[in-house]
Amino acid sequence: MNEDAFWALIDELSARPGTRDERLEWLEGELLRRPAEESVAFQVRLEKACGAADTHAVWRAADRIEGGACTDDGFHYFTLWLVGQGRKVYGAVLADPDALADVPEVRALAGRHHDEWDDDEWPEWEELDYVAQDAYDELTGQEDDDGEEFLDAVEEAEEAEEAREEEGEEDEERGASGPEGLALPRLTALFPLGPSGS
Repeated sequence: MNEDAFWALIDELSARPGTRDERLEWLEGELLRRPAEESVAFQVRLEKACGAADTHAVWRAADRIEGGACTDDGFHYFTLWLVGQGRKVYGAVLADPDALADVPEVRALAGRHHDEWDDDEWPEWEELDYVAQDAYDELTGQEDDDGEEFLDAVEEAEEAEEAREEEGEEDEERGASGPEGLALPRLTALFPLGPSGS
């Protein structure tokens, strides 16, 4: 599964109607129609995309939205949610984290305390991290091994991809996703910190 194939699945996932659980069920079904190696490749791409979004600037934006309560685990789940918004939104936010202010799902949270947000509204999507493993385990009959075979396969695939990248041209160093001093003016307007926003 190359990068375009990965994002094609993610873009379809983001556009589908229904709850998050229903959309994940669709994604798992898509992976189940493919060889088990495709589930491994999907996870490698997912982890790489989340890693690229793991910047100080994006963390500050997530923390602003969540009222200063974004934990380390919560931020990882936020990067999963961000990937799940599709390639266009993901790319825009990596270029400028304040672009989150344009995302309808984020705007819908503005002015409401996070205690009032429904589970499906939270800009975190932990469950997206488990779909490929569930599909792989079902395809390979490894449902009782606590995911060890899948995790080993993902690690092997990541090492192979790193070796290929080292043989080819070096990727340009990714920036810190916008200036470190980014003030996030639009997100700050939507999510002011204080008695009503924290």
